[in-house]
Amino acid sequence: MAKVFVGLSGGVDSSVSAHMLKAQGHEVVGVFIKTWQPDFLVCNWEQERLDAMRVAASLEIPFLTCDAEEAYKTAVGEYMIAEYLKGNTPNPDVMCNRHVKFGVFWEFAKARGADFIATGHYAQVLKDDNGVPQLARGNDANKDQSYFLWQLTSDDLAHTMFPVGHLPKPQVREYALAHNVPVAEKKDSQGICFLGHVDIEEFLSHYTTLVPGAVLNESGEKIGTHNGALIYTYGQRHGFTIDAATTHEQPHYVIAKDIEANTITVGTAAPRIEEGEGILLTNISWVNTPQEKMLAQFRYRQEPFEVTLHGNTLTTPTQTERPARGQSVVFYTKDNECLGGAIVA
Repeated sequence: MAKVFVGLSGGVDSSVSAHMLKAQGHEVVGVFIKTWQPDFLVCNWEQERLDAMRVAASLEIPFLTCDAEEAYKTAVGEYMIAEYLKGNTPNPDVMCNRHVKFGVFWEFAKARGADFIATGHYAQVLKDDNGVPQLARGNDANKDQSYFLWQLTSDDLAHTMFPVGHLPKPQVREYALAHNVPVAEKKDSQGICFLGHVDIEEFLSHYTTLVPGAVLNESGEKIGTHNGALIYTYGQRHGFTIDAATTHEQPHYVIAKDIEANTITVGTAAPRIEEGEGILLTNISWVNTPQEKMLAQFRYRQEPFEVTLHGNTLTTPTQTERPARGQSVVFYTKDNECLGGAIVA
């Protein structure tokens, strides 16, 4: 059996993960990862840590705290702010996983003799015919979190466990209730990794001045107002005002934005990629060998679509929604293996 450090967040998924690993005979250590939170957000990390401690106590396992505040502030908080200021749409959860949960936490655990780290992610680590670890979707399609793990490598996966990844969420709840896990009925956390729900407009207002500006139609005519071009992303259909005489009760989608002019352009159809159109990518990272034809998705829970990758240019044979700069695109096989991902340039 192995020595496994489990990232205990205070939630049910990581708590059940720790319980299952101990039941399997592993030497389990519970670890709460403390991260940065800006002063203006409601701070609940102390309650989360208390819940994690309660779980560790109930399991009679050691409990430690990993200080990842500086790494989180730099790799997640400052990254997110910088991307929005450039007009991009960042994915902070991807960076949190790469630099904090599978970066700082692993180094913390390894320095203390751990063989593995484990988290409550709904994803799976499988091995190919050569014994090389692969990343696969979680079995619960509604909870699968492999989309946020595309920057991991086979080396990361070699010392990583996802104990609940093969289970549907209701079964995890049932397990927690059946085994008297202290947080069995606690609600799932929502929003950004460790920060929870964040109002982007309110968040960015602490780091820059958001200036109201014009909403334009596809002809360049002003038809409304917005609260600052930085806070909008492609396909967004709320958070701006359209003149009543213009709406005709039709939804309007953001199809372009000009950060320098502080304008957003809207249309009555969501922005789309045309068949065969190329999308430039950057920061391409592979978990496993890419294939000539793959499935991909630009956002969490999006229906995957077929793509071809030539160098750093993605094309698709079908029309699909247009991503914003800064978004992640994640690649899969038809067998639900996550091959890797990239960022839209």
